[in-house]
Amino acid sequence: MSSVLQIPGLSFEEADNQILLVALPTTERQPIDSDTLHELLLQAGYGDCSINQASIRSAAEMCNMQKEPFGIELARRYDAEYQVHVSSDGMNATLTIIAPIGGKAVSTDDALRALSKASVSFGIDQSAVQTACERGSCTHVIVARGIDAIDGIDALFEDLTPHTVDREPKLDENGLIDYREHGEIVAVQPGYPLMRRTPATTGTDGKSVKGTVVKAKPGKDKPFATGLKGAEISADDPTVLVAAIGGLPVRVDAGVNVEPVLHYKEVNMATGNIHFDGSVHVTGEVVQGMTIHATGDIVVDGMVDSGILQAGGDIRIAGGIIGRSTIEAAGSVTARFAEGVEIRAGTVIALKDMALECELHAINQITIGTGVRKTGRLVGGSASAMMAIRVATLGCDKGGTTKVTLGVNPALDAEYAALLKRIEEEKAQETRLEQVVKQLKTADPKGMLERARASWQLAVQVWGKSLKEREVLEKELEKARLAHLEVTVGTEGAVEITLCKLVARLRQDFSAGAFHLDEGGSLIFTGRDSKPVILALG
Repeated sequence: MSSVLQIPGLSFEEADNQILLVALPTTERQPIDSDTLHELLLQAGYGDCSINQASIRSAAEMCNMQKEPFGIELARRYDAEYQVHVSSDGMNATLTIIAPIGGKAVSTDDALRALSKASVSFGIDQSAVQTACERGSCTHVIVARGIDAIDGIDALFEDLTPHTVDREPKLDENGLIDYREHGEIVAVQPGYPLMRRTPATTGTDGKSVKGTVVKAKPGKDKPFATGLKGAEISADDPTVLVAAIGGLPVRVDAGVNVEPVLHYKEVNMATGNIHFDGSVHVTGEVVQGMTIHATGDIVVDGMVDSGILQAGGDIRIAGGIIGRSTIEAAGSVTARFAEGVEIRAGTVIALKDMALECELHAINQITIGTGVRKTGRLVGGSASAMMAIRVATLGCDKGGTTKVTLGVNPALDAEYAALLKRIEEEKAQETRLEQVVKQLKTADPKGMLERARASWQLAVQVWGKSLKEREVLEKELEKARLAHLEVTVGTEGAVEITLCKLVARLRQDFSAGAFHLDEGGSLIFTGRDSKPVILALG
């Protein structure tokens, strides 16, 4: 485009969006200033362009002084600009429009071409593009969305019977077991559906805005566990597990075992000692000197008098335990009361009324007073648990010393000590191999360097794995700091409390409250008035 102006020797030319002033020397032109040039530019129809005021001032000076022809850019047209940004995961694209300055106007076609140039071909929202263009400018407007992949779901296992026993303890955030009494043994009959397996799904693939396939992660498939006892896959439905025998359903990983249940009215000299691969239900009593050993649960509806009970599951005694009995369960032990007996539980000991001169040991917690809590009493003997002991009344002013130990797990302590020794040995081995590798790097006449380096790397991996095991164990041991003794009525008489190896012999009776460690590691008692009392040690 060119324009003939009223001032001799001056004209405007446009090329490649540049607006140029072309000046020819002439004696007919009077001196001009920058304002005049600016006005001429507007009259020529370039007012909507990007005008360079500095260039106008320079051009005015050159027009008045220069004797040779020259051309200088005074303004420029800028077309609408389209910027497309694709997210790092390729799942959306945004459009930024910079409005034109004297150049080509915003258009939907140009915006779509910009998307195509950025390889955006899928999930384009035509309406969003058109709206952005109608506005004339925008910043990071989402105009294309991909389809997310939907990952597959892992295989699911659904219990079909409400009577299934799960012997795997469930810990809460404080390291305590959410204990619930299971009650009597409830058996299933052959053919009873136990569990349904829903196979894993493959998921649904997605697609990015550039049209590439986003692969879904398939779920982890898992069949029913092999080697299940007393259960089999249904002949009518391969996704259903049914009982093959009558007995007690016990949940295991990816399956259910059905333990046979042996029923006795009473265990006495006539029945003899019981050794059974399954669960045992005694509707009467276990009399003096008799033994029951079961790999599953033991349920006694009556009393246990001077008996020995050992179970791979839980032991539940509706009556009491007396007469120097020994009770040991991998799971929990529950009874109405205990007197002069030894009880060991892999998880929880729960007594409804009282423990008198007993030796109680539970890995997790002991509760005395599960019926009416204010009647629960622990008198004499000793009781130890890793995390918690709860009792209404602790001790008796007419009895001997009642000893309570918390925050100690001998098995876990022994495992930790053995692990530390192993880590020390593995580190020494790793250090020796590292020295060998360094020596072979300087002289290796037999070509042993690669084998030595491989052995060293393996030693590093073994040592590193043990360090991770140490971290896990230390977290378990740290939970001991949360251990506490709770009394809902109070303490009486001589009571000795050991918590995380701190020992306090109570010199006074305490009301309802809790014995625990404070943040500084001191052994304190906090009553219902929430005022902590630091206990004297020793």
